[in-house]
Amino acid sequence: MLQQDETENLIKLAQNGDEDAKARLITENSPLIKSIIRRYKGRGIEYDDLYQLGCVGFLKAIKNFSFDFNVRFSTYAVPMITGEVKRYLRDDGYIKVSRSVKSDAAKINAYIEKFRGENGETPSVDALSAHFGIEPQEIVFILDSAKMPVSLYDGTEDDGSRPIIEKLTSAENEDDSIDRIMLKDMIRTLPERDRKIILLRYFRGSTQCEVARILGVSQVQISRLENRILGMMREKFESM
Repeated sequence: MLQQDETENLIKLAQNGDEDAKARLITENSPLIKSIIRRYKGRGIEYDDLYQLGCVGFLKAIKNFSFDFNVRFSTYAVPMITGEVKRYLRDDGYIKVSRSVKSDAAKINAYIEKFRGENGETPSVDALSAHFGIEPQEIVFILDSAKMPVSLYDGTEDDGSRPIIEKLTSAENEDDSIDRIMLKDMIRTLPERDRKIILLRYFRGSTQCEVARILGVSQVQISRLENRILGMMREKFESM
């Protein structure tokens, strides 16, 4: 990963139109982008497409980032990348079929049409399975997939009243993971004394009296400092 000063310099160059700087930032931050989009695998979108969406969000983060935000760039970029993927899932509203499934569906459908023309009837699933060397249940899946894209907001056949999107795995745990990344970066940017107070209180379970003894101040002072730090962190977090 780049050093903070290197990142800042590349961001300035990229914001002034330097394409090489943008490419370097994407390359160096590829692990960050991949760690975020990995949470959305299995949602019907090709991995390469997910990565492209992540890169679009990352480029938007570069364009809109300001050093006046007083946060690390990675802290700012995470919700931008996540937002781009979620926006696509929400606004596009479709489950995409993989290229391999599309290819298999095209071959099977072409064979079905040819079979109908020669025999005047539709081949059975077992016949298709034998011809293509694919399990019968896989044949059914491929042919059903040919009917996609399916709207995430349409009802399913087994329960027409319940949209497909409600049957997808909840993103709550994914959001929690992203929040932890943002929180970790936010704590890292705190002044040394503030960072020590938060770490002692919320990561090591120390009481305010114990923290006060360690820092050589009163418990009342720790209480005031803690409230100030938490208030500041909450404002920053909510503004992201």
